[in-house]
Formats: sequence, C-alpha cells, structure tokens
Amino acid sequence: MGRLALGALAALAGAGPVRAQETAAPKALPPLVFTGIPDQDESRLVERFGKVAAYLEAKLGVPVRYIPVKSYPAAVTAFTNGQVQLAWFGGFTGVQARKAVPGAQAIAQGAEDAAFKTYLIANAATGLKPDKAFPKDIAGKTFTFGARASTSGRLMPEYFIRQAFPGQSPEQVFARVGFSGDHSRTIQLVQSGAFAVGAVDYSVWDLDAKAGKVDRQAVSVIWESPAFPDYQWTVRGDVEQTYGAGFTERLRGALVGITDPAILEPFGRSKFIPVTNAAYEPLVAVGRSTGLLD
Repeated sequence: MGRLALGALAALAGAGPVRAQETAAPKALPPLVFTGIPDQDESRLVERFGKVAAYLEAKLGVPVRYIPVKSYPAAVTAFTNGQVQLAWFGGFTGVQARKAVPGAQAIAQGAEDAAFKTYLIANAATGLKPDKAFPKDIAGKTFTFGARASTSGRLMPEYFIRQAFPGQSPEQVFARVGFSGDHSRTIQLVQSGAFAVGAVDYSVWDLDAKAGKVDRQAVSVIWESPAFPDYQWTVRGDVEQTYGAGFTERLRGALVGITDPAILEPFGRSKFIPVTNAAYEPLVAVGRSTGLLD
C-alpha cells in the first residue's frame, strides 16, 4: 500500500504543473488606443470621444482608450508611429496617414461625410452677402483658414480660391492670411473682426450655432462650397496581429452600428456608414494640384 500511495502522490505531483497551465487566465490584450483631430474646442472633444471609447470597449470586448492630441499633424504622427491604432481623421489627414502607413484602411465615415461642405463666413462689417456664386469680393480682405492640414478649413477652400483667382495663391489674393488652428476658433476670429473672412467646416458651424456660440448679427455664411469627401475612421493594418483575424471588420461593424444619439450628436452626424480608401482619391488629386501633398 505504501508503494501505491507514493506512486499516486508522484502522479499527482507530475500532473500539477500541467493542470496549472490549463487553467491559467488568457493573456490580457493591450488597449486599443485612438485619437481624433482637434477640430473644435477641447471640452466637446472629450465628451465626444469618451463616449466612443466606452461604447467600443463594451462592443468589442477589448480595453479602449482615447488620447487627445494638440494638432492635426500630431494626430497623423501618433498614427504613423503606432501610438494609436485608430483615428478620427479629416479627409486630408486621413490621406496623409494612409500614405505613411501602408495597409491602413478607411473603414467608416459619417453619412454626411460623403458629401461634405465648406462655408465661407464673413464679418458683418464687410457688407458681404450670401451668394451661390463664389464671392470674388473677398479679394483684398483679411482671411483665415482653420488648421493647415484641415480638409474643409484649408485644402478645399484653397482649391476653390485658386480656381476663382487663376494663377494666384491665397497670399496673393488676400491682404493677410491666417491659420486659426480649429473651426470653432475660425468662427470666433471672424465674429470678433480679427479677420474679415474665413473658411469653416459646415458641421462645426451648425454645432456652434446650436450651442449659442455664433452671433448672427456679427458673422454670417456667404458661400457654400460644392461637395467633397471628408472625415473618416482610419485603422492601422496591423491591428489583426494584436486583436485577431477579422478585427478590422468587427471594428467597422461596431462603428457603423452606433445608434445612440448621445454619441452621434457631438459629431454632428446622423450615423456612420462603411467606406474604403478609394472614396478619398479626389482629395489625393486636389492635394497634389495645390502642392499640399507630395
């Protein structure tokens, strides 16, 4: 009996490590980290992206974290360096990011982003009035773009300005050219009279107007641009190495599946829809024609 008991104990001892390995918890996944271009005031961005992080974490079953950045180029750099795996880019910053990161994909855009618009806005003191034709009377006045890499605040308005004034750069058309940094700031600069005219994302104009931040007696929309593709969610091509095969499509499905108005309203979007890189080829052409894309 003694020999049998010793044999049984030895067998149990030998099985111990195997059983421990079999019951060990699976290795925790690192957080999916994302950012977004700082296109409006910071408090609105924190509200917007905090809700997205909570939603995606619950939907995907992986930790999700939002990190803010200070500028449009910083968002592209964070994506390029792998500090973030996902980003809410403008049309042009998305083009820049995907050019720098082979395999990156645009996966979802707002329903409104397929046909986006720039507004030209003017201080009331200019006397400029709304018109369907491009307002050539803005020539000689002070003008502010948004961020230097903004689609609706720089790339497209510069393209339309160059079309309206052939052979001239914005610096040749206007008395002074500025870059506000974001769309909310553009509105405030034109409203205050610091600049006579500016180019702004129409959705931020609508959000700021709804929030009571626009004085309609001081500033107004004088022109609405033709439509162009803009904002989108772009993901790095290497996410499936970390989160498993099919993760890109799961992420796309989660974004497209957002129905909560509390998440959508801070974006000024009715819903998100699927999209691919091909939808942004027009911006590649415009970027090259204006010299803003290599």
